[in-house]
Amino acid sequence: MGARSSKITSQNNRSDGHLLEYFRNTFVRGGGANSGPTVASAGLTATGGVISDYTDGPTVYRAHIFTSSGTFDATALATGAGIPNNVDIFAIGGGGGAGTQHGGGGGAGGFVEKTSYPIPSSVPAPYTITVGSGGAGGNGSGGSSPGNHGSDGTVSEFYPPGASYPGSSRIRALGGGGGSMYYNGSNPLGGGNPGGSGGGGATNGSGNESAPSTPAGSGDQPSANPGTPNITQYGNSGGTGGGGADRGGGGGGGAGGNGTSCTAGNPAGPGGNGRANTWAYGPTNPITYAGGGAGGGNLGSGGTGGPGGGGPGGNAEVAGTPATFSTGSGGGGGGGNSVVGGNGGSGIVVVRYQIGQLTAAAKATGGAISYYSGKTIHTFTSTGTFASLPTWSANTSVEYVVVAGGGGGGASPGAGGGGGAGGYLTGTTPFSGPFSFAVNVGGGGASVTTAIGRGNIGTNSSAVFPTGTITSTYGGYGGGTTSNGPSDPGGPGGSGGGGSSYGSNNAPGGPGTAGPPRQGYDGSGGNGTSGVRSAGGGGGGAGGPASTPGPGVPAGIGGVGVQVPSTFQNPAVAPSNTSDPSPNQRGGGLGTPGPGGSFYLAGGGGGGYVASGSIGAGGSGGGGNGGGPGGSPTAQSGIQNTGSGGGGGEAGNSGSGGSGIVLIAYPS
Repeated sequence: MGARSSKITSQNNRSDGHLLEYFRNTFVRGGGANSGPTVASAGLTATGGVISDYTDGPTVYRAHIFTSSGTFDATALATGAGIPNNVDIFAIGGGGGAGTQHGGGGGAGGFVEKTSYPIPSSVPAPYTITVGSGGAGGNGSGGSSPGNHGSDGTVSEFYPPGASYPGSSRIRALGGGGGSMYYNGSNPLGGGNPGGSGGGGATNGSGNESAPSTPAGSGDQPSANPGTPNITQYGNSGGTGGGGADRGGGGGGGAGGNGTSCTAGNPAGPGGNGRANTWAYGPTNPITYAGGGAGGGNLGSGGTGGPGGGGPGGNAEVAGTPATFSTGSGGGGGGGNSVVGGNGGSGIVVVRYQIGQLTAAAKATGGAISYYSGKTIHTFTSTGTFASLPTWSANTSVEYVVVAGGGGGGASPGAGGGGGAGGYLTGTTPFSGPFSFAVNVGGGGASVTTAIGRGNIGTNSSAVFPTGTITSTYGGYGGGTTSNGPSDPGGPGGSGGGGSSYGSNNAPGGPGTAGPPRQGYDGSGGNGTSGVRSAGGGGGGAGGPASTPGPGVPAGIGGVGVQVPSTFQNPAVAPSNTSDPSPNQRGGGLGTPGPGGSFYLAGGGGGGYVASGSIGAGGSGGGGNGGGPGGSPTAQSGIQNTGSGGGGGEAGNSGSGGSGIVLIAYPS
């Protein structure tokens, strides 16, 4: 996704009390280099996602937060008296993309909360987690032609082995409905799409103020998951589009309310409100998700995005804004004839369960808090605040990893280049309390939202430490090609993007940031032969440059990422299912597998390929594979919260970069 300001409430874990009783009752000390508390939980033992431990009164919960698809694997049952072998499941589907040309806002993904889901006694029990991607916004087509309809988001699911749907064993959050395109009075796609929450209707461009409103999509999530006990579900309808030439699109529905219709008093409809949930970070940290995207304006301003991450609408010739990643919110409608609608935000799945009874707090607040090998680890998957508590001791040394958002891949009539990985920085620094500072997590660069062209850069990530700000640089864009024009070189960045290829017209890769300190490596150039083949270059990775394509070999392979320091290599958050080539099963933990084991971040995106040959693979660390001719196979996006580059592709087919991540650890 492209650069945007986060609309998520800061993820501050404000637990109560001190961890002494917790360590006495549920931890044991080891010796040697790893002396200190190590987890011996009295609750379920499970792996997958990013771990967050928090208290709700005297009850201690562990949450597994999935911002990419993977596996929640329950490997042992609870051992503590009175601790149930049940989990609670929270899921948001991917948000819908918005329409263009005064288009309707995208609808939010469905919002689902399921309590008391039983884990069977026959462990290990692996559950497949699918995190829905956001729908692409409509492409501007210019002239008098209508814009394209926004795409629906995809479902998020919790899916046990052998389960079927419908049925109570499978939990499904529907994707959001796409916003409507401009309606010219006869186009049958004038209405917003149904979905978890429905997309907004677009402008009726007849110029007749009394013309009928363009209909909106319905919110269908409340009817999903039939027969499932202990479940609450939210999804609402979009707003209708305006009936006259000066009217805009209706807002997409959100989990907390309908999208607003476009009327004389609302020249473009705001998106529907989102809804808060506390299961990821605890009761003092409600996060609002699933806001509806706003309608695009015509003569007036675009609407405001729904609270919870919905994208604002564009006005005049201004594009709609993408929704915030990992919120399942809808994209904002495009304003003019040739601009694009905003992409929907990817979804999220949270699985939580009780692990003990205690009074607990870390030495600081912020992000998802977990404990491993004598260290307290704060994992930021979106922007927040890190703040000391009174228990912070003087000159405590922290270890950090700061990874920026990866670049989006390019698209070309030939073959686009892969996006470069976001910059990777790690180190240690001491500081004393009291203090409070911002942690900014960069978004991934958007894919190409017109038919052809270069990708988009990612966004910087930073930790504003008291001892000085650490900023990692965005991933470089993958090169594209203008129509029948020269190929684009890859863009510079933390790691450089790959160059594109159009026949024998080849462009070089972009440079990475060599430092000091080094943040990443160069992308490779495109390589093709007129009338025979086109091969896009790969994006550079944080651990090495991309490979250069050549005759008879695949398109450029993305550069390898970097394995995080051992401090952060908790087996409970190891990635899963990353050997599966499908784009929905390549993450689900911290990073991906790589040459030296797991926990790799910031891999480059692979280049695209046309004619004979094969696409370029994404680099280890989350990089997306390139795309092939005619969109088959489709270029893959970088995995969320890895800072990886998106795959390059042919016209209309490229991948987005993965959002970044920030890790901070200190002695428990």
